[in-house]
Order: sequence, then C-alpha cells, then structure tokens
Amino acid sequence: MPLDIRNFPLVWMSFDEAPDHDHDEDFAALEACLERGAPFVILTDNAPTDDEDHDHSQEEKKRTALWMKKHKAELRTLVPAMIVIEPSAARRLAFKTFGVVFSKFWGFPLRIAFSREEAMEVAATLLSE
Repeated sequence: MPLDIRNFPLVWMSFDEAPDHDHDEDFAALEACLERGAPFVILTDNAPTDDEDHDHSQEEKKRTALWMKKHKAELRTLVPAMIVIEPSAARRLAFKTFGVVFSKFWGFPLRIAFSREEAMEVAATLLSE
C-alpha cells in the first residue's frame, strides 16, 4: 500500500505494489502523518474489491493488526475517513458493505465517491469540520 504524503492532508494510497515492496515505508509514512498531529484524509482510486485482488500473507495481516492496535486512538482522532474513488455503482455497493468491517478494524469510516472531484469535495468538507 504505497503512500504519497506530499500533498498532506490529502494522503494518497495505492494498492499497486511491486512484489518486493517494503511495507516498513508504508508504516513509516503513516506514522509521519500521525506525528504531525493534524487531521488528514486517506484517498485511493484503485482499491481492490475483494481478497483475490489484494491478498496478504498471514505475517502481513498480523503485522498490520498489531500496528493498527498501537495507533488506533490516533487514527480515530486524526483520520476522519478513507475515501475510495469508484465510478462503478456495483463496486460502490460492495464497498458500502465492506465499510462496516473496515471501520471497526481501522477506527475511522470508509467513504465512497464516484469521481475524483466528488472525493476532493468530501475531503475538503471532512477536513474543515
């Protein structure tokens, strides 16, 4: 899940990663965002809709869960939402169902936008609240 934090408070996440991708960099980027102490929104326009599209090893799942537990309070406070940009109505519906589980795990809601423009409007609203 490579992260682009150059346009903070808009943090772009990609699910396109090379086989030798270093997840330490991803966690370090998220921690750098949290250390700023300011709200930020995570956005993506290529999120997978199911585990077949983006499968993690047991080790990666465990590591992510441990990291999330350590930072859950900060995530709840500083991340008003992750926004998934998805033009397909059918896929948006799938994300709505997944959003409940996502929110329980990460501590912040999953929002769905049909276009980049809508995502930017949602992000601006969330960050101004």
